[in-house]
Amino acid sequence: MQKLTPLEPGKYYHIYNRGINRENIFFEERNYHYFLRLYARHCAPVAETFAYCLMRNHFHLLARIREVADLRGFENPEGLNPEGRTTQAFSNCFNAYAKAINKAYGRTGSLFQHRFGRVEVDSDRYFAALVRYIHFNPQKHGFVEDFRTYPYSSYAAFLTDHPTRLNRAAVLDWFGGAAQFVEAHAQPPDETNRYAPEDD
Repeated sequence: MQKLTPLEPGKYYHIYNRGINRENIFFEERNYHYFLRLYARHCAPVAETFAYCLMRNHFHLLARIREVADLRGFENPEGLNPEGRTTQAFSNCFNAYAKAINKAYGRTGSLFQHRFGRVEVDSDRYFAALVRYIHFNPQKHGFVEDFRTYPYSSYAAFLTDHPTRLNRAAVLDWFGGAAQFVEAHAQPPDETNRYAPEDD
């Protein structure tokens, strides 16, 4: 298994996980909404988010950890350093979700296969490719015929002016505007590239 390093302030990460034995982690519509509420509560204070996709048995996120100066107001009862603080915030989110699912559905034991994975996104090219990869994931795994219709990803948020917690402006700037964003998603991503160690 990949060695997991703490999330460092100022860096971009592909964050992902899947259900134990590839079992489902989302069972009905309300689960997706609850996960996003927990994410907003625990992770938004320490990270800005650029893309996400939640699928029945796994999820993908693209986030940038906030700079140390931006973390000063974030509650830190454990007295952790910035790396530990941000990593713990994500762990708290996923642990809270797992406990809620176990309670709601009479489960016991682990919901996720392992601690959440993280891969540093270290180039503009990787960033743009990862946004496309995350949005295409439901189509790739056969959940929908057209990823644009999938309700639990960030794709549609980039094509409206509705309020969002996503850093929409930064992503659209990265692609050169909304029209270029749509054009870039017109073709599936290059599947010869692996965007996480466990890509199927």
